[in-house]
Amino acid sequence: MSRDKVVLAYSGGLDTSVILKWLDLKGYDVVAYVADLGQRDDYEEIKEKAFASGAVDFHVVDLKEEFVKEFVYTSVKFNAVYEGRYLLGTSLARPVITKGMVEVARKTGAKYISHGATGKGNDQVRFELSAAALAPELKAIVPWREPEFFNKIKGRKEAMDFAAEHNIPVKATSDQPWSSDENLMHISFEAGILEDPAKKPPKDMFELSTSPEDAPDEKEVIEIEFEKGEAVKLNGKALKPVDMLSELNKIGGRNGIGRIDIVESRYVGMKSRGVYETPGAAILMEAHRDLEGLTLSGGVINLKDTLMPRFAQLVYAGYWYTDELDCLKAMAEKSQEYVNGKVKLELYKGNIVPVSRESSDSLYDELVVSMDDDLGAYNQTDATGFIKLHSLPLKAEAKRKKQ
Repeated sequence: MSRDKVVLAYSGGLDTSVILKWLDLKGYDVVAYVADLGQRDDYEEIKEKAFASGAVDFHVVDLKEEFVKEFVYTSVKFNAVYEGRYLLGTSLARPVITKGMVEVARKTGAKYISHGATGKGNDQVRFELSAAALAPELKAIVPWREPEFFNKIKGRKEAMDFAAEHNIPVKATSDQPWSSDENLMHISFEAGILEDPAKKPPKDMFELSTSPEDAPDEKEVIEIEFEKGEAVKLNGKALKPVDMLSELNKIGGRNGIGRIDIVESRYVGMKSRGVYETPGAAILMEAHRDLEGLTLSGGVINLKDTLMPRFAQLVYAGYWYTDELDCLKAMAEKSQEYVNGKVKLELYKGNIVPVSRESSDSLYDELVVSMDDDLGAYNQTDATGFIKLHSLPLKAEAKRKKQ
Protein backbone atom coordinates (compact mmCIF):
# COMPACT_ATOMS: atom_id res chain seq x y z
CA MET A 1 0.00 0.00 0.00
CA SER A 2 1.41 3.38 -1.02
CA ARG A 3 2.00 5.97 1.63
CA ASP A 4 0.91 9.59 1.41
CA LYS A 5 3.71 12.03 0.86
CA VAL A 6 4.41 15.04 3.10
CA VAL A 7 6.96 17.83 2.64
CA LEU A 8 8.54 18.77 5.94
CA ALA A 9 10.25 22.12 6.40
CA TYR A 10 13.39 20.60 7.83
CA SER A 11 16.34 22.24 9.54
CA GLY A 12 18.13 19.27 11.03
CA GLY A 13 17.52 20.78 14.46
CA LEU A 14 15.86 19.17 17.43
CA ASP A 15 12.19 19.78 16.68
CA THR A 16 12.16 18.95 12.98
CA SER A 17 14.42 15.92 13.47
CA VAL A 18 12.01 14.48 15.99
CA ILE A 19 9.03 15.32 13.78
CA LEU A 20 10.58 13.71 10.72
CA LYS A 21 10.97 10.42 12.55
CA TRP A 22 7.49 10.68 14.05
CA LEU A 23 5.92 11.25 10.61
CA ASP A 24 7.83 8.25 9.27
CA LEU A 25 6.60 6.09 12.14
CA LYS A 26 3.04 7.31 11.47
CA GLY A 27 3.22 5.97 7.92
CA TYR A 28 4.08 8.97 5.77
CA ASP A 29 6.72 9.26 3.07
CA VAL A 30 8.63 12.32 4.25
CA VAL A 31 10.29 14.68 1.81
CA ALA A 32 12.78 16.71 3.82
CA TYR A 33 12.96 20.25 2.49
CA VAL A 34 15.64 22.76 3.52
CA ALA A 35 15.44 26.42 2.54
CA ASP A 36 18.90 27.86 2.15
CA LEU A 37 18.58 31.37 3.53
CA GLY A 38 22.25 31.75 4.27
CA GLN A 39 22.40 29.86 7.55
CA ARG A 40 25.79 28.34 8.34
CA ASP A 41 24.74 24.71 7.96
CA ASP A 42 26.40 21.64 6.52
CA TYR A 43 23.73 20.51 4.06
CA GLU A 44 25.41 17.17 3.39
CA GLU A 45 25.31 16.43 7.11
CA ILE A 46 21.66 17.49 7.28
CA LYS A 47 20.89 15.31 4.27
CA GLU A 48 22.49 12.29 5.94
CA LYS A 49 20.55 12.98 9.12
CA ALA A 50 17.30 13.29 7.18
CA PHE A 51 17.70 9.95 5.43
CA ALA A 52 18.86 8.29 8.64
CA SER A 53 15.69 9.56 10.28
CA GLY A 54 13.45 8.05 7.61
CA ALA A 55 13.15 10.62 4.81
CA VAL A 56 12.50 9.26 1.32
CA ASP A 57 13.67 12.39 -0.49
CA PHE A 58 15.68 15.52 0.28
CA HIS A 59 15.66 18.98 -1.32
CA VAL A 60 17.79 22.04 -0.63
CA VAL A 61 16.45 25.15 -2.34
CA ASP A 62 18.68 28.22 -2.56
CA LEU A 63 16.45 31.16 -1.66
CA LYS A 64 19.11 33.59 -0.44
CA GLU A 65 18.85 36.09 -3.29
CA GLU A 66 15.05 36.17 -3.19
CA PHE A 67 15.05 36.43 0.59
CA VAL A 68 17.37 39.42 0.74
CA LYS A 69 16.16 41.24 -2.38
CA GLU A 70 12.40 40.75 -2.04
CA PHE A 71 11.94 40.43 1.71
CA VAL A 72 14.79 41.97 3.71
CA TYR A 73 15.29 44.95 1.38
CA THR A 74 11.53 45.56 1.26
CA SER A 75 11.42 45.69 5.04
CA VAL A 76 14.40 48.06 5.13
CA LYS A 77 12.59 50.37 2.70
CA PHE A 78 9.80 50.61 5.26
CA ASN A 79 12.29 50.96 8.16
CA ALA A 80 10.18 48.22 9.69
CA VAL A 81 10.47 47.30 13.35
CA TYR A 82 7.97 45.39 15.46
CA GLU A 83 7.15 46.93 18.82
CA GLY A 84 9.93 49.44 18.35
CA ARG A 85 12.85 47.00 18.43
CA TYR A 86 12.51 43.72 16.53
CA LEU A 87 13.75 43.84 12.92
CA LEU A 88 11.57 40.86 11.85
CA GLY A 89 14.35 38.47 10.82
CA THR A 90 12.33 35.31 11.49
CA SER A 91 9.03 36.82 10.36
CA LEU A 92 10.44 37.73 6.94
CA ALA A 93 11.97 34.28 6.46
CA ARG A 94 8.80 32.23 6.95
CA PRO A 95 6.86 33.30 3.82
CA VAL A 96 9.80 32.66 1.49
CA ILE A 97 10.43 29.29 3.18
CA THR A 98 6.77 28.42 2.64
CA LYS A 99 6.93 29.45 -1.01
CA GLY A 100 9.80 27.04 -1.55
CA MET A 101 8.00 24.31 0.38
CA VAL A 102 4.90 24.68 -1.81
CA GLU A 103 7.02 24.42 -4.94
CA VAL A 104 8.66 21.21 -3.65
CA ALA A 105 5.25 19.78 -2.74
CA ARG A 106 3.95 20.36 -6.25
CA LYS A 107 7.13 18.99 -7.79
CA THR A 108 7.03 15.78 -5.75
CA GLY A 109 3.24 15.29 -5.78
CA ALA A 110 2.87 15.67 -2.01
CA LYS A 111 -0.59 16.16 -0.53
CA TYR A 112 0.64 17.50 2.78
CA ILE A 113 3.09 19.94 4.27
CA SER A 114 4.48 19.92 7.79
CA HIS A 115 6.65 22.07 10.03
CA GLY A 116 8.24 22.08 13.46
CA ALA A 117 6.45 25.08 14.90
CA THR A 118 4.68 24.54 18.21
CA GLY A 119 1.08 25.39 19.03
CA LYS A 120 2.31 28.25 21.19
CA GLY A 121 4.30 30.22 18.63
CA ASN A 122 3.97 32.59 15.71
CA ASP A 123 5.61 30.37 13.11
CA GLN A 124 2.69 27.96 12.85
CA VAL A 125 0.53 30.90 11.80
CA ARG A 126 3.13 32.27 9.39
CA PHE A 127 3.69 28.95 7.64
CA GLU A 128 0.05 28.04 7.34
CA LEU A 129 -1.29 31.45 6.32
CA SER A 130 1.36 31.62 3.61
CA ALA A 131 0.50 28.11 2.43
CA ALA A 132 -3.20 28.93 2.41
CA ALA A 133 -2.51 31.89 0.15
CA LEU A 134 -0.16 30.05 -2.21
CA ALA A 135 -1.60 26.53 -2.30
CA PRO A 136 -4.94 26.19 -0.51
CA GLU A 137 -5.23 22.57 -1.68
CA LEU A 138 -2.34 21.47 0.54
CA LYS A 139 -3.17 20.26 4.03
CA ALA A 140 -0.92 20.80 7.02
CA ILE A 141 0.15 18.09 9.45
CA VAL A 142 1.24 19.80 12.66
CA PRO A 143 2.49 17.28 15.23
CA TRP A 144 2.86 19.88 17.98
CA ARG A 145 -0.92 20.38 17.85
CA GLU A 146 -1.73 16.65 17.98
CA PRO A 147 -2.27 15.17 21.47
CA GLU A 148 -0.65 11.87 20.47
CA PHE A 149 2.56 13.78 19.80
CA PHE A 150 2.63 16.47 22.48
CA ASN A 151 1.55 14.08 25.24
CA LYS A 152 4.69 12.09 24.50
CA ILE A 153 7.00 14.98 23.56
CA LYS A 154 6.00 17.41 26.28
CA GLY A 155 9.02 19.65 25.97
CA ARG A 156 12.63 19.88 24.99
CA LYS A 157 13.78 17.24 27.48
CA GLU A 158 11.44 14.62 26.02
CA ALA A 159 12.40 15.70 22.49
CA MET A 160 16.08 15.21 23.29
CA ASP A 161 15.27 11.80 24.82
CA PHE A 162 13.35 10.82 21.67
CA ALA A 163 16.26 11.93 19.49
CA ALA A 164 18.69 9.91 21.59
CA GLU A 165 16.42 6.86 21.42
CA HIS A 166 16.44 6.97 17.63
CA ASN A 167 20.13 7.92 17.31
CA ILE A 168 19.46 11.37 15.85
CA PRO A 169 22.26 13.86 16.66
CA VAL A 170 20.99 17.34 17.52
CA LYS A 171 22.60 20.63 18.49
CA ALA A 172 20.62 21.22 21.69
CA THR A 173 21.80 19.58 24.90
CA SER A 174 20.58 19.52 28.46
CA ASP A 175 23.42 21.91 29.34
CA GLN A 176 22.64 24.24 26.43
CA PRO A 177 18.90 23.91 25.96
CA TRP A 178 18.03 27.10 24.10
CA SER A 179 16.71 26.94 20.56
CA SER A 180 18.26 28.95 17.74
CA ASP A 181 17.14 29.81 14.22
CA GLU A 182 19.47 31.45 11.72
CA ASN A 183 19.27 33.07 8.32
CA LEU A 184 21.29 35.68 6.46
CA MET A 185 19.46 38.49 8.25
CA HIS A 186 19.81 37.31 11.84
CA ILE A 187 19.94 34.55 14.40
CA SER A 188 17.28 34.19 17.09
CA PHE A 189 17.45 32.45 20.46
CA GLU A 190 14.58 31.36 22.66
CA ALA A 191 13.37 28.68 25.08
CA GLY A 192 15.27 26.88 27.81
CA ILE A 193 17.02 29.19 30.24
CA LEU A 194 15.86 32.19 28.19
CA GLU A 195 12.26 31.62 29.25
CA ASP A 196 12.99 33.50 32.47
CA PRO A 197 13.10 37.15 31.30
CA ALA A 198 15.00 38.11 34.46
CA LYS A 199 18.01 35.97 33.54
CA LYS A 200 20.80 37.42 31.44
CA PRO A 201 21.75 35.37 28.37
CA PRO A 202 25.08 33.57 28.74
CA LYS A 203 27.94 35.22 26.91
CA ASP A 204 28.83 32.07 24.98
CA MET A 205 25.36 31.86 23.43
CA PHE A 206 25.95 34.59 20.85
CA GLU A 207 27.22 33.46 17.46
CA LEU A 208 27.25 36.35 14.98
CA SER A 209 28.60 39.23 17.04
CA THR A 210 31.35 40.15 19.44
CA SER A 211 30.22 41.46 22.79
CA PRO A 212 30.27 45.29 22.59
CA GLU A 213 32.73 45.55 25.48
CA ASP A 214 35.09 43.20 23.62
CA ALA A 215 34.74 45.01 20.28
CA PRO A 216 37.68 47.06 18.92
CA ASP A 217 38.60 50.26 20.72
CA GLU A 218 38.83 52.12 17.40
CA LYS A 219 35.86 53.31 15.35
CA GLU A 220 35.29 51.66 11.99
CA VAL A 221 34.03 54.01 9.29
CA ILE A 222 32.02 52.67 6.36
CA GLU A 223 30.08 54.17 3.48
CA ILE A 224 26.92 52.68 1.95
CA GLU A 225 25.50 53.86 -1.34
CA PHE A 226 21.81 53.44 -2.14
CA GLU A 227 19.79 53.44 -5.35
CA LYS A 228 16.03 53.70 -4.99
CA GLY A 229 16.30 52.65 -1.36
CA GLU A 230 18.46 49.59 -1.98
CA ALA A 231 22.08 49.31 -0.87
CA VAL A 232 24.24 48.83 -3.97
CA LYS A 233 27.80 49.76 -2.91
CA LEU A 234 29.83 49.31 0.24
CA ASN A 235 32.93 51.49 0.55
CA GLY A 236 32.73 52.16 -3.18
CA LYS A 237 32.48 48.48 -4.18
CA ALA A 238 29.35 47.29 -5.99
CA LEU A 239 27.74 44.32 -4.23
CA LYS A 240 24.69 42.20 -4.91
CA PRO A 241 22.11 42.04 -2.09
CA VAL A 242 23.34 38.73 -0.64
CA ASP A 243 26.96 39.84 -0.69
CA MET A 244 26.05 43.23 0.76
CA LEU A 245 24.24 41.74 3.74
CA SER A 246 26.92 39.09 4.24
CA GLU A 247 29.69 41.70 4.34
CA LEU A 248 27.73 43.98 6.64
CA ASN A 249 27.12 41.03 8.96
CA LYS A 250 30.87 40.56 9.27
CA ILE A 251 31.52 44.26 9.82
CA GLY A 252 28.68 44.69 12.28
CA GLY A 253 29.49 41.47 14.07
CA ARG A 254 33.06 42.43 14.86
CA ASN A 255 31.86 45.79 16.19
CA GLY A 256 29.26 44.31 18.53
CA ILE A 257 26.30 45.66 16.58
CA GLY A 258 22.76 44.34 16.33
CA ARG A 259 22.08 42.55 19.64
CA ILE A 260 18.68 42.92 21.25
CA ASP A 261 17.04 41.11 24.16
CA ILE A 262 13.29 41.72 24.26
CA VAL A 263 9.95 40.55 25.56
CA GLU A 264 7.53 40.70 22.63
CA SER A 265 3.83 40.18 22.07
CA ARG A 266 3.23 37.00 20.11
CA TYR A 267 0.37 37.00 17.63
CA VAL A 268 -1.20 34.06 19.42
CA GLY A 269 -1.68 36.22 22.50
CA MET A 270 1.15 35.53 24.94
CA LYS A 271 4.33 37.33 25.83
CA SER A 272 7.63 35.70 24.91
CA ARG A 273 11.31 36.48 25.36
CA GLY A 274 13.59 36.51 22.34
CA VAL A 275 17.25 37.34 21.93
CA TYR A 276 18.42 38.37 18.47
CA GLU A 277 21.62 39.19 16.61
CA THR A 278 21.03 41.28 13.48
CA PRO A 279 24.34 43.03 12.73
CA GLY A 280 24.13 43.73 8.99
CA ALA A 281 20.47 44.63 8.76
CA ALA A 282 20.78 46.96 11.76
CA ILE A 283 23.44 48.92 9.87
CA LEU A 284 21.38 48.94 6.67
CA MET A 285 18.31 50.18 8.51
CA GLU A 286 20.17 53.02 10.22
CA ALA A 287 21.86 54.15 7.00
CA HIS A 288 18.65 53.96 4.99
CA ARG A 289 16.64 55.91 7.51
CA ASP A 290 19.30 58.59 7.60
CA LEU A 291 19.31 58.98 3.81
CA GLU A 292 15.52 59.28 3.76
CA GLY A 293 15.83 62.31 6.04
CA LEU A 294 17.76 64.00 3.24
CA THR A 295 15.68 62.87 0.25
CA LEU A 296 12.05 62.46 1.36
CA SER A 297 9.58 65.21 2.15
CA GLY A 298 8.31 65.50 5.69
CA GLY A 299 4.87 64.41 4.51
CA VAL A 300 6.15 61.19 2.98
CA ILE A 301 8.27 60.44 6.05
CA ASN A 302 5.22 60.98 8.25
CA LEU A 303 3.09 58.76 6.01
CA LYS A 304 5.67 55.97 6.13
CA ASP A 305 6.06 56.30 9.88
CA THR A 306 2.29 56.11 10.26
CA LEU A 307 1.94 53.00 8.11
CA MET A 308 5.12 51.24 9.23
CA PRO A 309 3.63 49.68 12.39
CA ARG A 310 0.86 48.15 10.30
CA PHE A 311 3.40 46.76 7.83
CA ALA A 312 5.46 45.33 10.70
CA GLN A 313 2.39 43.81 12.36
CA LEU A 314 1.26 42.13 9.13
CA VAL A 315 4.73 40.72 8.50
CA TYR A 316 5.10 39.59 12.11
CA ALA A 317 1.75 37.81 12.04
CA GLY A 318 2.30 36.04 8.72
CA TYR A 319 0.23 38.05 6.25
CA TRP A 320 2.89 38.53 3.58
CA TYR A 321 0.83 37.14 0.70
CA THR A 322 -2.17 39.44 1.11
CA ASP A 323 -3.69 42.33 -0.82
CA GLU A 324 -3.16 44.62 2.17
CA LEU A 325 0.56 43.98 2.28
CA ASP A 326 0.82 44.29 -1.51
CA CYS A 327 -0.69 47.79 -1.21
CA LEU A 328 1.81 48.75 1.47
CA LYS A 329 4.73 47.38 -0.54
CA ALA A 330 3.61 49.38 -3.58
CA MET A 331 3.56 52.53 -1.48
CA ALA A 332 7.01 51.77 -0.09
CA GLU A 333 8.42 51.24 -3.59
CA LYS A 334 6.98 54.54 -4.79
CA SER A 335 8.47 56.33 -1.78
CA GLN A 336 11.97 55.14 -2.68
CA GLU A 337 12.13 56.81 -6.11
CA TYR A 338 14.54 59.50 -4.87
CA VAL A 339 16.26 57.62 -2.05
CA ASN A 340 19.59 57.73 -3.83
CA GLY A 341 22.91 58.68 -2.31
CA LYS A 342 25.65 57.83 0.17
CA VAL A 343 25.72 57.61 3.94
CA LYS A 344 28.89 57.42 6.01
CA LEU A 345 28.66 55.74 9.41
CA GLU A 346 30.93 55.23 12.39
CA LEU A 347 30.64 51.84 14.10
CA TYR A 348 31.86 51.59 17.66
CA LYS A 349 31.17 49.02 20.38
CA GLY A 350 27.55 48.30 19.43
CA ASN A 351 26.76 51.82 18.23
CA ILE A 352 25.89 52.97 14.71
CA VAL A 353 26.39 56.70 14.20
CA PRO A 354 25.64 58.33 10.82
CA VAL A 355 28.14 61.15 10.35
CA SER A 356 27.53 62.34 6.79
CA ARG A 357 25.12 61.90 3.93
CA GLU A 358 24.89 63.20 0.34
CA SER A 359 22.50 62.82 -2.57
CA SER A 360 21.93 64.31 -6.00
CA ASP A 361 18.22 64.10 -5.11
CA SER A 362 18.57 65.95 -1.82
CA LEU A 363 15.76 68.24 -0.65
CA TYR A 364 18.20 70.09 1.58
CA ASP A 365 18.95 73.69 0.60
CA GLU A 366 21.88 75.05 2.54
CA LEU A 367 21.14 78.67 1.69
CA VAL A 368 17.48 78.46 2.70
CA VAL A 369 18.29 76.88 6.05
CA SER A 370 21.40 78.93 6.81
CA MET A 371 21.50 81.02 9.98
CA ASP A 372 24.00 83.34 8.25
CA ASP A 373 23.37 85.64 5.27
CA ASP A 374 21.20 83.55 2.94
CA LEU A 375 21.52 86.04 0.02
CA GLY A 376 17.75 86.45 -0.15
CA ALA A 377 16.95 82.75 -0.48
CA TYR A 378 14.37 82.99 2.30
CA ASN A 379 12.26 85.93 3.44
CA GLN A 380 11.81 85.62 7.18
CA THR A 381 8.86 88.03 7.20
CA ASP A 382 6.84 85.36 5.36
CA ALA A 383 6.76 83.39 8.61
CA THR A 384 4.43 85.98 10.16
CA GLY A 385 1.54 85.12 7.87
CA PHE A 386 2.31 81.40 8.09
CA ILE A 387 2.03 81.44 11.89
CA LYS A 388 -1.03 83.70 11.80
CA LEU A 389 -2.97 81.30 9.57
CA HIS A 390 -1.98 78.22 11.53
CA SER A 391 -2.92 79.86 14.81
CA LEU A 392 -6.53 80.55 13.71
CA PRO A 393 -8.01 77.24 14.96
CA LEU A 394 -6.07 77.53 18.23
CA LYS A 395 -7.47 81.03 18.83
CA ALA A 396 -10.97 79.77 18.07
CA GLU A 397 -10.58 76.98 20.62
CA ALA A 398 -9.22 79.39 23.21
CA LYS A 399 -12.19 81.72 22.66
CA ARG A 400 -14.63 78.85 23.13
CA LYS A 401 -13.02 77.82 26.39
CA LYS A 402 -13.56 81.29 27.84
CA GLN A 403 -17.30 81.26 27.11
